[in-house]
Amino acid sequence: MPDWRPDAPDDGRTHLEESADFVRRNVADLGGDPERIVLAGWSRGAKAAVGVALNPEGFDNWRPRAVVGIAGAYVTAAPSTGTVPLEDLRQNSDSLTPLPVWLVHGTTDPVVDVERSRELHTALVEHGWPASLDEVATDHAGVIMTEFVPERQRCLPSTADHAVEAGSLTADVLARAAGLAVPNGAAPTARTAKWPHDDTRRQGRSPSVPPVRP
Repeated sequence: MPDWRPDAPDDGRTHLEESADFVRRNVADLGGDPERIVLAGWSRGAKAAVGVALNPEGFDNWRPRAVVGIAGAYVTAAPSTGTVPLEDLRQNSDSLTPLPVWLVHGTTDPVVDVERSRELHTALVEHGWPASLDEVATDHAGVIMTEFVPERQRCLPSTADHAVEAGSLTADVLARAAGLAVPNGAAPTARTAKWPHDDTRRQGRSPSVPPVRP
């Protein structure tokens, strides 16, 4: 959802649960496949999406087909579950069927360091989960093809080369996570994600972005 309320007393958990429930109840009527629901999120939303895969109790033990975490940190509590994704992985991994986890992160992200995705990726692989990590030369906003505009206090679409490349890669990862065919050339300058794999892309620099709450 574009504007869930992380500033709510429950950190937006009710909002997230209701949104997931709405999708599950209505996806077929909207032309979707209930068996191909993918949860994806950026920044705090990344932690929220991954949290559901690793601790589904708050979602009636429902789990998506896959999750995509974009520029997330996974060592503090997820707003979707109230628990820490990395700790959930270590505690619950034996009782959960592994599902694909796709991670994307900018190598020059000053808000959430790329090491946060690297440590989750390493832990997932160690626990036998199919995990992918793609790193691209951009910042926290660029990874979703945006830039932070101070006077608007929002991220708005960007045409900067680093943002276009990063956003194209992220879109490619989202499509592949959902099992959709990606046209040739969809992300011509970015190495596309493959599942499963444990290699990474690590390069580059990019403009800065002001801090937001991860």
